Amino acid sequence: MILFKSSLDAWRSPQFSSVLKREVEMLPPAQLPLQEGLRLGSVALEDGVSAVILGSEELESVIRVRAMIFYSSVIAGCSCADDPTPVDTCHEQCTVQIDIDKQSAGVTIALSPD
Repeated sequence: MILFKSSLDAWRSPQFSSVLKREVEMLPPAQLPLQEGLRLGSVALEDGVSAVILGSEELESVIRVRAMIFYSSVIAGCSCADDPTPVDTCHEQCTVQIDIDKQSAGVTIALSPD
């Protein structure tokens, strides 16, 4: 389970966005919906992931955050020795919804529905 205790503690403070950004960027990339958010490539790369916090609101049981995640992908080819296709990286971005449980600091992260 992902826990954002520092972000929960920073809620309603001016540091909330920077604390949350740091916690998101420290996550193992496999815990973010990078592959599901692809638009250009076919395989999400796990290096160089960064986040921008777009907004947040307090609901009854969670703090709901919208964030933009920036990362890279590649278009996977056949990888044959004579394949002339260069391996280029594509710049990707996806908007995610982050829900932080106000009691446990447990987090769910999913692609934003809108």
